[in-house]
Amino acid sequence: MNSSTFYLLFIEFFSLFVYTDATLETHHLRETLMDPVKQSHVEEYGKAPEIVASAPGRVNLIGEHTDYNEGFVFPMAIDFTVRVAITRRKDTHLRFYSVDYKDRKRATLPTLRFRKEDRWANYPKGIISQFLERGHPLGGMDVTIHGDIPQGAGLSSSAALEVATALAIQDLYGIEIGREELAKLAQKAENEFVGIRSGIMDQFISRLAKEGHAMLLDTRTLAYHYVPLSLKGVKILITNSKVPRVLADAEYSKRREECRLCVELLSPRKPGTALRDYSASDVRDSMGLIPEATRKKCLHVVEENQRVLEAEEALRKKDLLSFGKLMNRSHESLRDLYEVSCPELDWLVKRAWETEGVYGSRLTGAGFGGCTVTLIEEDAIPLYREHIVQYERIFGFRPELYICHPSAGARIVENRVQSA
Repeated sequence: MNSSTFYLLFIEFFSLFVYTDATLETHHLRETLMDPVKQSHVEEYGKAPEIVASAPGRVNLIGEHTDYNEGFVFPMAIDFTVRVAITRRKDTHLRFYSVDYKDRKRATLPTLRFRKEDRWANYPKGIISQFLERGHPLGGMDVTIHGDIPQGAGLSSSAALEVATALAIQDLYGIEIGREELAKLAQKAENEFVGIRSGIMDQFISRLAKEGHAMLLDTRTLAYHYVPLSLKGVKILITNSKVPRVLADAEYSKRREECRLCVELLSPRKPGTALRDYSASDVRDSMGLIPEATRKKCLHVVEENQRVLEAEEALRKKDLLSFGKLMNRSHESLRDLYEVSCPELDWLVKRAWETEGVYGSRLTGAGFGGCTVTLIEEDAIPLYREHIVQYERIFGFRPELYICHPSAGARIVENRVQSA
């Protein structure tokens, strides 16, 4: 008999003789034992969580490598999430438990710092660090993490973990902070504490997504609006190539540096602070000024910005044919100009293009592995499955398919402090 089961039986027995609060606790523990993150929290720490928050992953429909160039993106939240359960402690100790990795990490508030060996725990540690830097008094915490977002697939499981942790802490400690500000706090934690130079898109959509909608986000001003995804018999299908994204971080940094160099070389001719400020003709006319390999990559960014705006307009008109063609052009540009695709992704996209009932398909995320996103008629999904049946034999990876619904942003699943 494990400790949580013994505790439940004890409470049930004791509740026969004492005040009804024990009966309420028994009911809560029964509920807890049915929820993986809450059950794991009880088994790990011997008590139920005070708060549970959930945040979704995301898929970017179009607008790749534009966010760190202050451009436009068009993501939606997916119905895969990370859940974070927290109980406060009376000391300054921090304990983290990952249900998925069956791994435990420890820290303390006075000695909170990045540690490479802490891996996944650096993300919630970074969130805690940001709240402390802003002057919010926090105590020790017991934290349990569980999610179903595919790991390493470029669907923003790390951003979901950051946002869920931040929302849980905000609500648990009664901290006043707006939704946009919380997204920026989460991005700063990833940039400064974890050391990953991500843009704002992932945290922003994870916090602010709206059920049944995509979001057009201007990453310079953070102005955004929602676009209904009334697709009826058409589905958004994600294919996980299962290719390890081992090159993604290093190549991502190189691309950022090339974009910065491009702006530096263009700005004497035309003032600007990011590629957002330049047109395709500006980049095309820079031949001889900018190294050709760099010029090609920057051309992708400025043209991709325009594709995002055209895609949003097409979707508002329910013109899925035009939207799909823009997705296809986006992939060709990512493959040929920005050079972030790989043979496996190109093969999956080509098979999608050859499938009757597919409107468009492209890689999504940073590239060098990860996923493709495909706009496809529901009835055509079995045919697409047939078209990719040889993938594992050719490449040695077994792909996974996810039909995704545009979901809502982060939310509090349970707050026992407020309900007490």
